[in-house]
Amino acid sequence: MNPNAEAELIARCRRGEAQAWDELFDLNYAAAARFVFQLADLTREDVEEICQETFLSVIKSLDSFGGKSQLQTWVFRIAANKAHDHRERRRAAKRGAGQTPISLQAEDAENGLTLDPPSAAPTPDVTVMNSERLLLLREALDQLGEPCREIIELRYFGELSYDDIAAELRLNPKTVSSRLSKCLDRLLVVAQEIFPSDNRLPSNL
Repeated sequence: MNPNAEAELIARCRRGEAQAWDELFDLNYAAAARFVFQLADLTREDVEEICQETFLSVIKSLDSFGGKSQLQTWVFRIAANKAHDHRERRRAAKRGAGQTPISLQAEDAENGLTLDPPSAAPTPDVTVMNSERLLLLREALDQLGEPCREIIELRYFGELSYDDIAAELRLNPKTVSSRLSKCLDRLLVVAQEIFPSDNRLPSNL
């Protein structure tokens, strides 16, 4: 979408036009879902939940969007934060977090059925990394923290250009290039401590 058309769409959304919101979702939802799915080892249900939270934030925060970057770049940034929050909640749940463990073999008292948890296997179109390597990469990125995690996610998972990243992070493209290079160097150092010798960091980073 060209900048003028995008600006008009945003203006219509701000005026409360339901059709405009439908158009905004149709243009950005699938791309956001693909972006989120590559960020971590997530089920389809996880991705759907994160995307719902993302677009709820988009609805609530659209007035704060300044238009200095593409709308999709802004949506990706929100989605990355929501995915990060989701992973933290999942880690807390695995540690217990006051929840009672449930046996997968336990039968439901009402219908006598056992639990059938959703598969965490990636869809056929997500073939860049296998689940184990993706989890290791996510661990390395989490150890890096901000702002390196954000700039690497936007560049390699969101596939955004340097110009788009520069607009979103309010940097110039040369600074983006320099920071990304330094962050990748740091990521390699962290990854060497995490990745087994036979499971190297993906070469496309």
